[in-house]
Amino acid sequence: MKTAILTLAALLAASPALAQTTVQSCDRQVTFDAPPQAAIANDINLVEMMLVLGLTDHMVGYTGVSGWVKLDAEIAAGVEELPELASHYPSREVLIGADADFYFAGWNYGMRVGGEVTPETLAPFGIQVYELTESCIHIGDKDPASIADLYNDLRNLAAIFNVPERAEALIAGYQAELATFLETLPALEHAPRVFVYDSGEDVPFTAGRYAMPNALIEAAGGVNILDDMEGSWTTVGWEAVVERNPEVIVIIDYGEVSAEDKQAFIATHPAFAEIDAVRNDRFVVLDYVEATPGPRNIRAVMTLAEAFRGE
Repeated sequence: MKTAILTLAALLAASPALAQTTVQSCDRQVTFDAPPQAAIANDINLVEMMLVLGLTDHMVGYTGVSGWVKLDAEIAAGVEELPELASHYPSREVLIGADADFYFAGWNYGMRVGGEVTPETLAPFGIQVYELTESCIHIGDKDPASIADLYNDLRNLAAIFNVPERAEALIAGYQAELATFLETLPALEHAPRVFVYDSGEDVPFTAGRYAMPNALIEAAGGVNILDDMEGSWTTVGWEAVVERNPEVIVIIDYGEVSAEDKQAFIATHPAFAEIDAVRNDRFVVLDYVEATPGPRNIRAVMTLAEAFRGE
């Protein structure tokens, strides 16, 4: 009998469902005793990470999509059986009311520093948090944005939900697809100077060195004119944009102001008439879900790489 009990204990200890998993989430190490069963993801790009990993059966809903952007058909089909629990950032009560045990979000992607929804405020209610890697700059130091940030999130999510092989297969596929595509393109004579225009007329909201577009531009062969800015998604004066004279302007398409209207604002404003990108009509549009960390970053690099070469 004693031997049987010991054998059963050994089997249980070896069970993947009961094995502890610890991942690094910004400046925290988070340990999971078992895969979450009532997960919530905030923002369209984080939701899509859950989708590509096949984790919807572990989810009870999502938040922060319809208030900012519209679901496209691809993502809508993947979450059609899940409710959107909040159109913008969820309150703590929303997460608790859904009996969530896991929240996948980021700083300024569903959480704010000092806000009511943080890893610390959710912990007493049994809700564990994994933080989007790109967003960690808001609470500490990190390297500039990189495609590796996306791969890190996919690997950590897969580890949390005990499906590591899914992440490795996805990442290998993304790397091969991107490498093969870039090999088909002609070499650039020089790295084009690129400005990212998210929104704003009095001052532009743009991407510094810690925002994902900085990594996308670099991977495509360009250079972000604000890659020396110690910020993520942030504002800058128009004077700096004019002075650095971008050759290509990337417009982020989302929200109430259309990409066409954003382009028209820049293209017709007298102060921007001598910018190379305006004179040569070199604009390229990325959807929000392509420009923020997520599976469509690979497609975004391809789009930019072609645009930089005039394809």
